[in-house]
Amino acid sequence: MKEGVFLSVPHRLFELPYCLAVFLFWYSQNRDTSVILRSECTHFYMALTCIQHCQKCTSLLRSRSVGIITLQYSTDAQHWPAALWNSFIVPVLPSVLQRSPNPSQTRERWNLGVRSYCESHDKVQPSQMKHRNTHELPGTDMVSYQNPLSHQLIDGGMLLKEWQTALDLDDAQGHSALEEISHEEAVRMDIPAALPPVSISLKDYVNESETLGKLVQLGVQLWKLEQRPNVSSMLLRLDFQTDVTPRLVFLKQLGVEDSRLGYLISHNPFILTESLENLQARVAYLRSKKFSAESVASMVSRAPYLLNFSVKRMDNRLGFYQQHLGLSAQKTRDVVARLPRLLCGSLEPVKENLKICKLEMGFRENELQHIVTVIPKVLTANKRKLTQIFDYIHNTMNIPHGLIVKFPQVLNAKYLRIKERHLFLQYLDRAQYDPAKPNYICLDKLVSLPDEAYCTEVASATLKDFELFQKTM
Repeated sequence: MKEGVFLSVPHRLFELPYCLAVFLFWYSQNRDTSVILRSECTHFYMALTCIQHCQKCTSLLRSRSVGIITLQYSTDAQHWPAALWNSFIVPVLPSVLQRSPNPSQTRERWNLGVRSYCESHDKVQPSQMKHRNTHELPGTDMVSYQNPLSHQLIDGGMLLKEWQTALDLDDAQGHSALEEISHEEAVRMDIPAALPPVSISLKDYVNESETLGKLVQLGVQLWKLEQRPNVSSMLLRLDFQTDVTPRLVFLKQLGVEDSRLGYLISHNPFILTESLENLQARVAYLRSKKFSAESVASMVSRAPYLLNFSVKRMDNRLGFYQQHLGLSAQKTRDVVARLPRLLCGSLEPVKENLKICKLEMGFRENELQHIVTVIPKVLTANKRKLTQIFDYIHNTMNIPHGLIVKFPQVLNAKYLRIKERHLFLQYLDRAQYDPAKPNYICLDKLVSLPDEAYCTEVASATLKDFELFQKTM
């Protein structure tokens, strides 16, 4: 038996005319007529078999080759011409090796073709084989084609045993992790993005973004922030270590409790973009106005936007309240410390409420100072609600200004609660609010006590009676 040389040609040449040309070339170069007469039939049969297999192979091929499938066999000198002793190196597309819609069917078609060739070759009689082996073709008259790759393949151990076929599509592997690829192949790779490019909710980014994950652990309500324009994109651009951590450390050193950090960022996420120098300057200003450290920490916790305003704006606000209310510096600090949003909000509602208290309600300046000192929320209360409560207390319940000034918390109560309890006392004939008369009802207890305590201590009735009365309203 003799190993054939490799014949490497483009797959488009494995067509009927080419194979016939190879056969006729050998036929013309062979000077031994006896050998030709004895073997021409077998040679022609084997050539036609090869042509049929080549046509089956080329039907699976395309224009660009990325792999090599080698059909290996060996034969004696009498079976094949010298040009056809060799193995064929067939280019194969990735679609055949990797992206076939049904790889099992493709593999069966290839194996079937190789198996049919092997079976047809085995039908040659042993006597004929032996007879042919005794007659070698004259090597001087043959033109043998040597493929330059044949030595590499032989040295590399790619030649198989005789009658074996190296045509296993399962051996086709994808790219190795260490394999170097071209720029074009790298561009065509589909790499999933770490973050979704577009989303209507921040929940799609929480698992991928360290900043969002840490903010959720702090108790930040992302569902509120994603409803505000441009806040979601701002949070995604922040780096937790360089942008968020320094500001959290600053707030902790200021005295803000851990439980208030989530509330503060949920209402004012823009504090994460303020420079540390500005934050420190605003805290230093408040301390210079003799606000205690505890008061500053409490103000920042309850008024999240406080540190977003400049020192000049805070100074203007403090000057406004001290001038228009006529309060001392200490009382001004107390009012602002109890209601720190006075430094953050607009001054127009405050001016409106001060005008209503003086002109419509008729409070004097010293009475208004006392009301604001005890109940600072009067300055920012809803104008309609404030006038409705005052009108009911003063005109319906007949309570004078002095008594309202003495118990200013009545102006901060709910209108429906005041009305229900007053009507219930009137139904029981106990609606007496004059301190100089017996069975006096204190306004503080009227609005501040819960229902059960109110019924027992003020109305001298049961809770069930009060609930039944509420149903009649």
